[in-house]
Amino acid sequence: MEELKVFAGRAHPALAQSICDYLGMPLGKCEVSQFSNENIFVRILENVRARDVFIIQPICSPVNTNLVELLIMLDAFWRASAGRVTAVIPYYGYGRTDKKDQPRVPITARLVADLITTAGASRAMMVDLHAGQIQGFFNIPVDELSAQMLIAGYIRNKQLGNIVVVATDIGISKKSRDMAARLKAPLAIVEKRRLGNNDQTETLNIIGDVKGKIAITFDDEIDTAGSLVNAVGALLNEGATEVYACASHPVLSGPAIERLAASPVKEIIVTNTIPLADSKKLDKITVLPLAPLLGEAIHRIHTGLSVGAMYDE
Repeated sequence: MEELKVFAGRAHPALAQSICDYLGMPLGKCEVSQFSNENIFVRILENVRARDVFIIQPICSPVNTNLVELLIMLDAFWRASAGRVTAVIPYYGYGRTDKKDQPRVPITARLVADLITTAGASRAMMVDLHAGQIQGFFNIPVDELSAQMLIAGYIRNKQLGNIVVVATDIGISKKSRDMAARLKAPLAIVEKRRLGNNDQTETLNIIGDVKGKIAITFDDEIDTAGSLVNAVGALLNEGATEVYACASHPVLSGPAIERLAASPVKEIIVTNTIPLADSKKLDKITVLPLAPLLGEAIHRIHTGLSVGAMYDE
């Protein structure tokens, strides 16, 4: 793997180091800093000419800083004549703005895709995009990895018994159906309506039978946790005995931690696509490591092997 190089921005260096540990190679040397005027500066400290470069940088909080940092890193590696530059973006910020759902609004997910491509990315890799069509926003190859197999394996090992997988809204129902198939469990759906643009939702109905069952909710991310807490309450009201919550991305913004701490949810199972600050760590939150998944995908892309074959069971 002498031609492979993995570098990290400042968004999630621990994940990047874990990926390099999986690959058995050192993390690339790169200086990323910020001047007093808030301008970001990047300097690559080793030769990358004609190398296969992977940059690990989730677009998480602070979202705009990490996005611009990624763009500047891509430009630096492109100008350093890297052979191929892959943007590894475990969490794709702005992914929820993927369509015009009201008049005179942007499609920011498409704008960010254009920026990443223009900055010099040869290809991109993400984990559990909010909407599948975001792959089509790019004019470069995109690999969307899924944490489903990892989460499903964790749930199976708990041997919970009589379970039902619950999609937290209709938009995630297809991925939830895939999860239900992995767990050999029935599917239920929480029907909800979003109230304006202020992260408030109103849970309307539970579609499916959850009475007397352990509910496993599934979503791509937990943001303010308002939808999740409402769903947990509705499921318990409908007769579910316990509720476990699963999501790939622990955004956990605003009042999320306070809401989850007060919620009767039994356990929240997430991955480390986003670094979890100490202030956001609860006893009921379990974080599954993604480094083996991302590291194996990087190895397969570098060597020309099938990425999809990783999910064969």
